[in-house]
Amino acid sequence: MSENPPSTPRRDDSGTGPVGREAVVAAVTEAAADLFAERGPAATSIRDIADRAGVNHGLVFRHLGAKDKLVGAVLSYLGEQSGALAAAGQLTATDPRLRRHLTVLARCILDGYPVGELQEQFPVMAMLIENLRPRMDSDRAAGLAVAHLAAFAMGWQLLEPFLRSAAGLRELTDAELRASIEAQAARILRPDPTSS
Repeated sequence: MSENPPSTPRRDDSGTGPVGREAVVAAVTEAAADLFAERGPAATSIRDIADRAGVNHGLVFRHLGAKDKLVGAVLSYLGEQSGALAAAGQLTATDPRLRRHLTVLARCILDGYPVGELQEQFPVMAMLIENLRPRMDSDRAAGLAVAHLAAFAMGWQLLEPFLRSAAGLRELTDAELRASIEAQAARILRPDPTSS
């Protein structure tokens, strides 16, 4: 007997799976995002995704293509979701949707997927660069500052339990840690007067 119970397909109120291309793509993308966050894309089959979404696995291929294209679609979907939250001023470090996005991103990278090629747009990064550009002396400086910030933020999101333990920060409250992270993030985004 399997240790993991079979996933429960998400079905509409009528008991059938999603109907129509848009509904199928939405269900498959959401199911794939959840499964990629749970176990990574390499350990997730198209059949697993179809079962979780409540669709025939042939529809996954028909509407989204092979696994690489599905990974790209999931990354783009999560990027758009995070971008919409950021644009509305609602993206916070503790938002579970951001954590899922970063977890999927990390798992895709660790599984060897070329995320920089598969994802078509990076709305949060683009918005941060655009907002920072007027305060920097070049586009490259703005891009580097945002890349440093993203690496810093992703590191804390994904490695917080390890970092707390390894650096002797177990007793630090969540509020103290968040304040420290926010202060450091602000320093990363400050223009360096010595850069050229």
